[in-house]
Amino acid sequence: MISQSSRWLGIALLTAAAPNVAAASSEAAETAAREINALADRYYAWLLRRSPEIAYFSGVAIKRHDEIFDNSPAARRHAILEEDAVFEAIRSIDSALVAGKTEWITHAYLQQELGAEIDKRVCRNDLWNVNQMGGWHLGYTQIAQLQPIGTNELRQQALARWSKLPAFIEQEIANLQNGLQQGYSAPKSVVQRVLDQVDGLLELPLEESPFYSAASRDGDTDFAAALRGLLADHIYPALTNYRDFLAGTYLEESRDELSVTANPNGRACYEASLHAYTTLDRSGEEVYKLGEHTVNANRAHVVKLGLTAYDLEDFSSIMMAAKSDPEDRFATADELLEFSRNMVRRAADEMPGWVGNMPAQAVSVVPFPEHEEGTGRSAHYRPGNAERPAEYRIPLYEPGEQSRGNAEATAFHEAWPGHHLQVATLQAVEGMHPLTRVIWFSGPGEGWARYSESLAEEMGLYATVTGPILRRAWPARGMVVDPGIHLFGWSRQQAAEYMNEAGRFAPSQADEMVDRIAILPGQLTAYDSGGLEIFALRRQAEEALGEKFDIREFHDQVLENGTIPLTQLRQHVEAWINWRKMQPR
Repeated sequence: MISQSSRWLGIALLTAAAPNVAAASSEAAETAAREINALADRYYAWLLRRSPEIAYFSGVAIKRHDEIFDNSPAARRHAILEEDAVFEAIRSIDSALVAGKTEWITHAYLQQELGAEIDKRVCRNDLWNVNQMGGWHLGYTQIAQLQPIGTNELRQQALARWSKLPAFIEQEIANLQNGLQQGYSAPKSVVQRVLDQVDGLLELPLEESPFYSAASRDGDTDFAAALRGLLADHIYPALTNYRDFLAGTYLEESRDELSVTANPNGRACYEASLHAYTTLDRSGEEVYKLGEHTVNANRAHVVKLGLTAYDLEDFSSIMMAAKSDPEDRFATADELLEFSRNMVRRAADEMPGWVGNMPAQAVSVVPFPEHEEGTGRSAHYRPGNAERPAEYRIPLYEPGEQSRGNAEATAFHEAWPGHHLQVATLQAVEGMHPLTRVIWFSGPGEGWARYSESLAEEMGLYATVTGPILRRAWPARGMVVDPGIHLFGWSRQQAAEYMNEAGRFAPSQADEMVDRIAILPGQLTAYDSGGLEIFALRRQAEEALGEKFDIREFHDQVLENGTIPLTQLRQHVEAWINWRKMQPR
């Protein structure tokens, strides 16, 4: 991620984040640092024991590969005890004691993560865990393709892990049944999307299944036979039972309402989820109002662009022209894939002029596996590690309905200068606690990616007429439509129309986005909640520093601590501004 010398500069700046606190004694600071590291070590080790799968998506190494997440009620009760104990301990430590140290960052991560997890318990997500965006049925297909093999010991670990999946699935069914009895469920439309995804898995010939990937990559015939038998006799029957349960009892009894407020304690759940995603203390109503204000400002900017591009001054007419622009569509899936790869290559070539610490790790652009195409899953980024490159995964479904301008904005959001730059930068930092790699906060994380869509225009990366228009027409609408659905009673049609007006997505994708909002309450607000904060910090830095402002230095400051909560990000950047003021030009 960043060089060691710059890293220490960034840490030193943190001292200024608490100017009103008397300098802590060396002994008190060292004691606090040891306590924070011990708590982080404890929570990190426990997290990897309970959820070893997160290692594959975080670029961290684990010693064994034979366990899966424990989704039993007993494990949840134990998790509550562990989270409460670590939270009470970390909350008792004054972070000002470690200002200027990496432990200040670790403290921020731990306190935000645990506080959010405790607040979200009201949601009882374990009782309605049916998710077309990142459900277990999708996650485990990816993990199966990342399962290490190549030695007898690793083959045995693979068989041990996947032999536990049928019991996991059986427990999932029991959890959902318990949820129905208590009044918790996912929306029917979401359940149908998950059913389509599971059906796609079950329709694959066994040896083409992602779950067979380890055998395909290994070449050992005995291992292949054992894994094939495990799939045929245990995993596929368990998946079929899950599929039949969803299609029968669960679909019949699941809720019609999109809003999470249809579940018990739904309003409290929404506010807890909102805070967890954004890392900001804003109510749903406050987010909604700020979103409306920002959307109106964006509309005015689109009108200025539309006058130049299409000689039109009406927002709706401009968006209609952009959406019907014959130059803005793809003829084939291959054309869409190559276009996206070219955008990522161009962005990578330009990045050194915009960040001081350019990570070396590459990112590949890969299409969705066939069974995920057209099921409502969005393009997304998967971090890499020392063994494999990072991936920007894109759907090639109905290329004729996909916009070139949107493909540009999405590539810049997910790869360079967006998520890949952000994640690869953190992975290159030395001295950070590994906990910062496995915890992800959407507000600063998605906020940087949203900021990157704008930065890409500043970098001269957009090659289309529609890209700059579409990338402005969409932002902050998530801040409106998300609470609109969950708090203000918006219908599916109302929400889809509001999103379709932006022209960023095909009509079918707007319908998919509605179900995404329904199953991830609050998540869509994080992009612009974070993006607006980063924009505000940049304006503050530019005004305060004048000719001393260096865009590369600013970006390094935003990126070097990973997805640190937005409150601490502001403290960190403001400390850098104060330090930079005192330096020669």
